Amino acid sequence: MQSSRIFIVGSGVVGAATGGGFRDAGHDVTFIDINEARVEELKGRGWDARTEIDLTAFTAGTASVGRALKGSAARHTVVVRSTVPPGTTEGLVKDTLEENSGLVANEGFGLASNPEFLRAVSAAEDFANPWMTVIASRDPQVVERLRALLAPFGGEMRTFSNPAEAEFVKCAHNIFNATKISFWNEMWLVAQKLGVDLDPIAATVARSAEGSINPEYGIRGGAPYGGVCLPKDTQGFLGFAKTIDVDMPLLSAVVETNDRLAAIVSEEVDTATHAASHAQLRQAASGKETTAVAAGSGQQQHEPA
Repeated sequence: MQSSRIFIVGSGVVGAATGGGFRDAGHDVTFIDINEARVEELKGRGWDARTEIDLTAFTAGTASVGRALKGSAARHTVVVRSTVPPGTTEGLVKDTLEENSGLVANEGFGLASNPEFLRAVSAAEDFANPWMTVIASRDPQVVERLRALLAPFGGEMRTFSNPAEAEFVKCAHNIFNATKISFWNEMWLVAQKLGVDLDPIAATVARSAEGSINPEYGIRGGAPYGGVCLPKDTQGFLGFAKTIDVDMPLLSAVVETNDRLAAIVSEEVDTATHAASHAQLRQAASGKETTAVAAGSGQQQHEPA
């Protein structure tokens, strides 16, 4: 693998783990951070760490990176690793870089999103052994360059042409984890009221629920759950929780969200059916052969019989 020159702007837990992983893989890495104590700590490891940059070294902040790009003859690629709202790379970051560099993204410099999936307690190990790598850029050459850089670390790799999609992946990733934790905390409140141990219950559900064991389950957006069991059981458990005086705001939000999506889908189906009926009438009036159009329910029928 060809060695690359890499600058890590922001060298805390994520930055240090990322740069350390690249160093171990044989790349030439410089760490940039405005925290002088952190810089000294990294220097103590024998690493090249600085508080400012001229693109033989980076200063903290996107505007400073843009000014550094302006003074460089080489074409560099700026990669956003932070967890940011979708649209940040091509919004705030791109605009700031272009304003301060006088260059155009994906022409004068490459721009990409490559969100990190590092846990604070095992960041270095997670970087060296990733289970998932996500890369996104409008420039296919940038995607391939980052693929070549990161593929040797292993793990599954997903690529996108829109950086906002990669940013959305990371946001949804963290929010999903937070939601799962809150779900079981809410169930713990019920278990406390009932005087039962939640741990073996949760461990069993983690192995029995299709939402845990099937990665494809329930991930199709715009398709609320339906059928008999899920609507009945969610509403029924809310009623049960009230009888033991346990508030379940998360489960209430699940039901509310599903009801709202069901109404939206129903309206879209009615509109599609109405349009199809008019089209058939026009075809019949003109003497053309008609074709029956069936509108689907749009529901995710993922539940036991």
